[in-house]
Parts: sequence; C-alpha cells; structure tokens
Amino acid sequence: QVQLVESGGGLVQAGGSLRLSCAASGRLFSTYAMGWFRQAPGKEREFVAAISWTGGTINYADSVKDRFTISRDNAKNTMYLQMNSLKPEDTAVYYCAGTTSRNYGGSARSNYETWGQGTQVTVSS
Repeated sequence: QVQLVESGGGLVQAGGSLRLSCAASGRLFSTYAMGWFRQAPGKEREFVAAISWTGGTINYADSVKDRFTISRDNAKNTMYLQMNSLKPEDTAVYYCAGTTSRNYGGSARSNYETWGQGTQVTVSS
C-alpha cells in the first residue's frame, strides 16, 4: 500500500494560483485511481477532482470546473492539482486519496481507502 503526502498549500490572494502535489511512496502508484477532496471548517469533506489510473478519465466538482486541473505523472509517483482563479470559498484543507479497487474512483469518499494528511489552502479576499 502506498503512502500519500500532500504539499504546495499556502496563503494566496483571491484570483491567485497554487499547485498542490501528492507524492506517493512505493512502486504501485500507477495502479491507483486518485482523487482530491477538501474540507472547510465546520463542513464535510467534499469531492474536488478525480483521475483514473492512466489519466484517461477525469472529472471535477462543478464548483472548481474550468479553474482547477488535475493531472498525474506515474513516472514520478505524483499527482497534481493546479488551482487558478482562486476564491475565498476555496479555503480548506485539501486531501489526496487513492484506491486500487477500481480504475477510476469518482466522487465518493467511500471509494478511496488511502488518504494523505492534508495541506491547508487559504485564499484571502
């Protein structure tokens, strides 16, 4: 089982950009379907984006569509989330997640069995 470590969070002004990374240990990253989720204070963890084993299937939450881009580099055991045109409502802890039980995890948290520790993203107005 891989371990996932997020990085790249921070404080940014509204309209700015950040790129999050999710680094995976181990040799099996290419067999993991991956996703990004986020959790704002007092709210449930919500789906942001998902990508299949090969990167051929990608999906986004409506709230981030056309602003965020998910990608992966299996040779580097890393997944990315490019976040542009950030808004204060994007403020949250962002988590990466992975699953080997299917080639595409989709938007359901229960589909993922491996989670990172999260990275804080704060967008100021």
